[in-house]
Formats: sequence, C-alpha cells, structure tokens
Amino acid sequence: MQFTSLAYLGFFAAVFAVHWAVPQKARWAVCLAASAGFYALLGAPMLAVLALCIAVSYLGGLWLQRRRGRRPALALAAVAALAPLLFFKYFNTLLGAYVPESVRAFSLLTPVGISFFTFKAVAYLAEVYKGALPPCRHFGRYALYVSFFPEVSMGPIQRPGDLMAQIGTPRAFDAGRAVRGAQLMLWGYFEKLVVADNLAPYVSAGLDAPDLVMGLSVFLASVLYAVQLYADFAGYSHIAIGCMQLLGFDVPENFRAPYFSTSVKEFWNRWHISLSSWLRDYVYIPLGGSRCSTARCCVNLLITFLVSGLWHGTGLQFAVWGLLHGAYLAVGRLTAPARARLWRASHIPEQSAPARGLKMLVTFVLVWFGWVFFRAPTLSGALHLFARMPDSFSLTPPALKNALAMLGFNSGMLVRVGFACALLCAVDFAARRTGFSAWLAGRRKWFQAALCYVLVLAILFLAPIGASPTPIYFQF
Repeated sequence: MQFTSLAYLGFFAAVFAVHWAVPQKARWAVCLAASAGFYALLGAPMLAVLALCIAVSYLGGLWLQRRRGRRPALALAAVAALAPLLFFKYFNTLLGAYVPESVRAFSLLTPVGISFFTFKAVAYLAEVYKGALPPCRHFGRYALYVSFFPEVSMGPIQRPGDLMAQIGTPRAFDAGRAVRGAQLMLWGYFEKLVVADNLAPYVSAGLDAPDLVMGLSVFLASVLYAVQLYADFAGYSHIAIGCMQLLGFDVPENFRAPYFSTSVKEFWNRWHISLSSWLRDYVYIPLGGSRCSTARCCVNLLITFLVSGLWHGTGLQFAVWGLLHGAYLAVGRLTAPARARLWRASHIPEQSAPARGLKMLVTFVLVWFGWVFFRAPTLSGALHLFARMPDSFSLTPPALKNALAMLGFNSGMLVRVGFACALLCAVDFAARRTGFSAWLAGRRKWFQAALCYVLVLAILFLAPIGASPTPIYFQF
C-alpha cells in the first residue's frame, strides 16, 4: 500500500481519527496496531522478519546494559540485528549458487523497508551501548519505534532518543502542528505525483534503451533522472513526516534543497539527512572521523561511503557510486587550502552570487555523474550510458528538439514538466535555509493558502492518470 494510493489515504484517515479519539495512554497501541496492519498489507509473510528484527534488537538492548563498554557484546548484538538484512540483501549474490533453489528463492523476497528499520534497530543498540539511552523495557513502545508505519518503508531513519521519548510522552492535539503536517504532505504529493511521476517515462525512454535514442537524449534523460530521484524520494519523505506530525510527532527534515549545495559535503548535509547523520555517527566517527591524520580521514570517508553504496545494493555500480562520493569528499578536504588561495587570487568574493552559482553548478555536475552509476542496472550498463552520450551530441535547437522527441516529449508535456520543475526549484530555493515547513510557516496566511491551492490544482490536473509508479527507494 503506497502513500500515493487512495487506500492509504483512507487508512491514514481512520488511524488519525481513532488515534485522537482514544485516551492518551492507549494512543501508542493504536499506532502499533496500525503499523502491524500496514506492514502486513505490504507483505504479510515478511511481517515475521520485521518482528524478528524488533525482538532481537529489544533483547539485545537489555543484554547490552549489563555489558556496557564491551565492544564484542555490541558487535554480537548488531550482527544479530543485521542478520535479516544481510540474508535478504546479500545472501543470493554471495552464496546463492551454493544453496538449494528454495533457499535462494526465499532470499530474493526482500522485505519492504528492511534497510531502514534495521538501521533504526542498530542505532538503538549503539545508543544503549554508549550509555546515551537507557534500554527500553516496554516492548510495545520499542516495537512502535522500529515499525512506525509512516517511516517503516522508506524512512526517515529517526533516532531512538528522539522518537522513543515522544512515544512515551502524552501529547495533546496541536492544530498548528497538524496544519504544518498537512501542508508538508501536500508538498510531498506534488513532488511525487506531479514532478517525479511525470518525469518517469521520459527518463526510462532514455536510460533503459540508450541504443534506440541519440546521445543527447541519453544525457538529458540522465539529468532528468537527478530531478526525478530527488522529487520521488523527498516527496515520499515529506508525506511520511507530514503523517507523523498529524499524529502529534515531530520529525527532523530529511531533505533540504540539496541541489542548491555549493559543495558535495554540503550536499550530504541536505540529502537524505537521516542516513547521512546515521553513517556519520555509527560508521565515520567510530572509525576515527576527522580526529586523525589527513590520510586516515580520507580512508574513513571512503569506507563510510562504500558502506552507503552497499546499503543501497550489492551491484558494483553502487560500490562505485559510494566510493565516488567518498573520493569527492576526500579530494575536497585535501584541496581546500589550494582552492581558498585560488579564490583569493581571483579577487572574486567566495560568497558572492557568481561564485556560489559556479560552485552549485560544479557540485550538481559531480552529483549527476554519480547518479548515472546509481541508476544503471550494472557497472557495465553505466559505462555504456556514458559511452552513448557523445554520439551525435549537439546543443543546437534542432538537435534539442529531436532529442526531446526521442524521449517522447511533445509541446504540452514540455510545458507541464517545465512548470512542475520550475515550481519545485523556486520553492526549494526559497526554503533552502530552513526547510519547507519552517519556511512556509513564516509566510503570510494568504500566501500559504495560495500555494496550497496551486499544489492541489497541480495534483488534480497535472499528475499522470493511473497508478503511481513504485517509489524508487522501495527497492532499498
């Protein structure tokens, strides 16, 4: 059951009504029952996998309290929590050829959201091990932390100290929070349905069959994929956070205008923030972080982003994507003094609009280059996409017209996609410092109403007819 389906809207409306109708002490139970039902609808047999992850990490937290400071205990508990993820995501690739067909077939049934709820469980174990969080002795509330239905399929990966504290705290209905949540959901639906879903067929036309279109078409499709991926994932995250706010929970922003970043480092502070901070706190810092030699710091960056790549998938293209971003950050760290000297020598203020615009463009190009690997089915497929791009490449108006036509664009769709992308960019730019909710809350009431009205009209009249494509991050 996807967030974009009418079934989900009906489901959430029922949960919302019951949640606020029952006494405060029973609200967590309503949310837990809804979460179990939601995950069962996604795939009933896999509900047992989610329950196993919850039970193992819950018991692991209690066990770690008695063995605080012992790293082998943390390693054992973390491996136990990670075992389902390792089995379903990596077993077939590494050992599938050596096991019976029935075992191999079962390993291919990847539970939805397993990468997300497993990382929530591991974060809990790490916080208990460090003594930053007491182990949760209420199994039901801990189960809700791991499985809360708005977050279970595609995140955000909310921290245990934040969400569990809210689960255990009575909450009165806050109309202001509810309005912000509804506005954020509306923005998320616009991103997913109007931007991402409209771009999906044109991206597929250029990247799924690159030999059937001209090189410029492949290049344009790869650029559009960068927009599609962002709108698809950020839209789903915004819907999830909006649902949480309507139920009375506060959730930090997961995306904050990443394509307006002036460096790859800033990009990762704005893109999938919950995963970036998870990798920082539970991989990068334990490796030594930046509190070591420059060479060791660069190695730590490469390892951290290799983990990020492998978290997304087992294909070599994901490993290359992760290592590429690790290399970007390592090179950025090594060249920081030289780049500062170049800016001083140019007599152009580094924070001036032209300088920031140039850095945004360079950052986007670097990120786009990585997305080609991310989108390709294999490493060789990514290299083939790059090899196709120079073929008959030309930026003349006739060439652009032909390239867009090969992707399936007509004048009407160009206007539709152009409007959607322009509104996305305009709002992102305006909200780049604070995030969408805080930015919109700071605007006048008439502006809030006008924007919401435009978003509703766009969803009703510009979203493609039919079922919404499966979100890209569902596969992770």
